Amino acid sequence: MKRWVALLALVCAGWPGLASAQNDTIFASSYKLEAEKKYDAAAQAITALADGGNEFARLRLGWLTYLAGKYNDSISHYNRLLQVNANSIDARLGVTLPLLAQQRWQDAAAQARHVLQLSPWDYTAHVRLMICEEALKQWQVLEQHAASVAAAYPSDATSLIYLARARAWQRNVAGAKQAYSKVLERYPQNEEARAYLKSSS
Repeated sequence: MKRWVALLALVCAGWPGLASAQNDTIFASSYKLEAEKKYDAAAQAITALADGGNEFARLRLGWLTYLAGKYNDSISHYNRLLQVNANSIDARLGVTLPLLAQQRWQDAAAQARHVLQLSPWDYTAHVRLMICEEALKQWQVLEQHAASVAAAYPSDATSLIYLARARAWQRNVAGAKQAYSKVLERYPQNEEARAYLKSSS
């Protein structure tokens, strides 16, 4: 019996199609558990794959431990990937999430900037960097940054919100009103923009 089990293991290892099908089943189980908010179980389902060198499984462990509120574990998973591939945009963007959750603004900003060195107009990296700039109260930096993002993504309301906030904190009421008015053109239900324009009218 043991010989047949060993032979079957060898066949599975040597048949990529079968191994891939098994991995698909494992990932499907992990996704199902995640949808049920069973994050620890979803992570456990793919831990063996991650430990075996599956990069995507390691990325998912970073994500799932972040969802579970295990921020240090999440950072550890993403850092393990970055040790292997320092240019992984997925891992660098991923690690910003637990860093932001821990309010480690400088560290999260550094990761976002690294992404922008690799991909200068990565939208997600820009947004997360603006979050850090706001948290650090870098109003002039944020204003310039948000203005450049708004110019590159003219249909985007998020960058305009950060632009308006930066101007408001610098007591540039006219500039803030201008930015918030543009927010409402793109997102008429935005409560923040409507409240500011009402209070400053």
